[in-house]
Amino acid sequence: MLLVATPALLDPNFADTVILLLDISADGALGVVLNRPTALPVAEVLEPWSDVVAEPGVLFQGGPVETDGALAVGLRRGDDEVLGLREVVDRLALLDLDTPVELVSDELDGLRIFAGYAGWGAGQLDQEIEEGSWYVVPGLARDVFRADTTTLWRDVMRRQPGDLAWHSTRPVDVELN
Repeated sequence: MLLVATPALLDPNFADTVILLLDISADGALGVVLNRPTALPVAEVLEPWSDVVAEPGVLFQGGPVETDGALAVGLRRGDDEVLGLREVVDRLALLDLDTPVELVSDELDGLRIFAGYAGWGAGQLDQEIEEGSWYVVPGLARDVFRADTTTLWRDVMRRQPGDLAWHSTRPVDVELN
C-alpha cells in the first residue's frame, strides 16, 4: 500500500510525498518516501551497489527517522527464497545491504536505496489517516523504481477510482484556483 500526502499535511518532511508502507503491526508502521531523490550518488556511499540500483542511481531520502542508516527495497526476479532478501509483498523485498552483491545482483530486477525512513508509533498512523493527512491507495512495483519521480504524486492519484482521481489536478495553492 501507498500513503499519499493530502493537501492537509503541511509537515515539510511529508508534504506532497508518496510513501511505500513496508511494515505495519500493532507497534506501529514503517515506510519509505518514494519521491525524494537526493543528489548523492549511491556510488559515493555504498559503492558495491552502484551498478545494481535503478536509475537515477542516487540515494533517496526515505524519511526523517535514522537518516544516517539505509534501507534497500528490491524487486525480485522470481519467487525463490534468496539469502539477504526478505519478502514484503509479491516480488518486493527488503535487502540486507551487508549481503555480498554477487549473491543477489542476478536475482533483482530493480533496487532502490533510501537514507532513513518514515515511522509511526502504535496508533499514530491511524490517527493521521483519520485526520485526513493521508490517502491510502494500492501501489505498483513501478512506483518504487521509476527514474523520474517528479510526477509520482499526481500519477498515483490519477489512477485511483472515482472522485479520488480528481485530486490529481489540484493546484499547489488552492487559493489560486
